[in-house]
Amino acid sequence: MRHRKAGRKFGRNSASRKAMFRNMVTSLLRHEQIRTTEAKAKELRGYAEKVISLGKRAPSAADVESLSGEERQAAQAARVHAIRRARLWVNDGEVIDRIFGEYAERYADRPGGYTRVIKAGPRPGDNADMAFVQLVRDDDAVEHGATAEE
Repeated sequence: MRHRKAGRKFGRNSASRKAMFRNMVTSLLRHEQIRTTEAKAKELRGYAEKVISLGKRAPSAADVESLSGEERQAAQAARVHAIRRARLWVNDGEVIDRIFGEYAERYADRPGGYTRVIKAGPRPGDNADMAFVQLVRDDDAVEHGATAEE
């Protein structure tokens, strides 16, 4: 019985499972949308959201530049620490820059829920349930016909 056992194993050992999710997080943050199995998509959400939250909480480069003295050193240290923690899950320097720049600004006022999973039907070869994982944009509500009053 798997009672009180969190997380899915996907038939992999922990090292290859971790490597798979590192690659998936990097791809999701680079392309803003990926297609994968539904189970992997649901598991991926948590990793991606934690990385984006790291980018949000870290002081921006402009904030660090505006400070002086010990405050500047502390803010710089906090930023470097956050970047190093994000590096554990993201394998690309350009994507790291996007996390701490574009995504931090985009999701600054959003308390969470940066990703969305959309079911895409079965895969032709093995009938596995497929899904798209995508980053939520603020202009998505406008595209789908929702208004500000709703």
